[in-house]
Amino acid sequence: MSLPLAQRPLPVPAEEPTPAPAPVWPASARVLPSGDLAVGGVALAELADRFGTPSYVIDEDEVRARARAWRAALPDAGVAYAGKAFLCRALVRWIEEEGLGLDACSAGELELAALAGFPPERIVLHGNAKSPDDLRTALRLGVGRVVIDGTGEIARLAALVPPGARQRVMVRVVPGVAAGAHAAVRTGVEGQKFGLSVASGEAEEAVARVLGQPRLELVGLHCHLGSQIASTGPYIAAVRRLVPLLGRLRDRHGVIFPELGLGGGFAIAYREGDPALDPRGYAERVGGELESLCGRQGLPVPRLTVEPGRWITGPAGVALYRVLAVKSAGDRMFVAVDGGMSDNPRPALYGARYTVRLVGRAAGAPPRPVTVVGRHCEAGDVLAEDVPLPADVRPGDVLAVPASGAYQLSMASVYNLVGRPPVAAVSGGRARLLVRRETAADLRSRDVGE
Repeated sequence: MSLPLAQRPLPVPAEEPTPAPAPVWPASARVLPSGDLAVGGVALAELADRFGTPSYVIDEDEVRARARAWRAALPDAGVAYAGKAFLCRALVRWIEEEGLGLDACSAGELELAALAGFPPERIVLHGNAKSPDDLRTALRLGVGRVVIDGTGEIARLAALVPPGARQRVMVRVVPGVAAGAHAAVRTGVEGQKFGLSVASGEAEEAVARVLGQPRLELVGLHCHLGSQIASTGPYIAAVRRLVPLLGRLRDRHGVIFPELGLGGGFAIAYREGDPALDPRGYAERVGGELESLCGRQGLPVPRLTVEPGRWITGPAGVALYRVLAVKSAGDRMFVAVDGGMSDNPRPALYGARYTVRLVGRAAGAPPRPVTVVGRHCEAGDVLAEDVPLPADVRPGDVLAVPASGAYQLSMASVYNLVGRPPVAAVSGGRARLLVRRETAADLRSRDVGE
């Protein structure tokens, strides 16, 4: 039995040009005469010696430049950095100084932003299952927006708003658009945990309920389609479904919402030849479609909001590991390093694929395909499969993995009681520690005994 037309995932527009390949290393990356690689003017092998391995390096200038790229492409839009990609106090300050907002998902992220002095009115709180602590923290700090994800959240939030106050909210809807690099990150389709269905009428019912709450001010609709989306087609498809919904809400309730959030999920390159989404192309095509459809509906064009996270910090980060062992098994060569799935679970979770480079010395032998694996007690602890490394790679060598600034440390664990790596920033030939290494003493301190 086929789905009704309104419930079928919208096809992606076919007229878009093929996205161009994007660089995987920060723009500051330079090959040194020694064969080493420098980022931000600092040799990566020097950073490995100074901060130890595994460690993460983030190019501050790259973060700032990529934040500015979105501000320049969408000067009249709201651009909020998605903190779930990676967050620390220094990064919060960079984002604030570049004029971006912040997309947070928990009381922990909210408190970190407050500690760094981020303006609360520029914060948006997301989440499909916000705890009472999440909501209370958001209201106490005075966040600018709370995105309502389910009907049960409406009354709970309204009950926490102090008398005489109003909290601005958006309603997250599911437009029925399939997009994203892996099934686990496709959030714009029916049958997953996020949002309220447009096709079933749940979204319109939620809007009616919010409008009936005097302590909530509904300022717009929000959606998020997925992650690692390399083209603008899915976003255009979402606009084609959401603008008619805005028209129906106007006709039914007499309200016109000033904002429309299309989320993030913008792709970056992890390996040479991978495409990435271009902010200028996004602004031109998605913004143009929004303006055109609103004109046909007789609606004013709402202020667009977007939430780049990975796109800003992913290409700015480099992970550094030291080789512990090299061994062959049949026709495969394994290179084991001192990190793994505890600091980068993405290959195990999503089948993510990376490139790897030897740094610190020139290659003494031609490349051969190897599988770079981690130190943890799992056969699935694989960081990169079939990547070319010099055939003379040996214990003690330093390996660098680009595009490591997002969804690695933010998703890290302490599996096998291995502490999480430090984060160092580089800029103008200097390096400084942002987040220290998690030590055995840190891990023991949480164990209160009997």
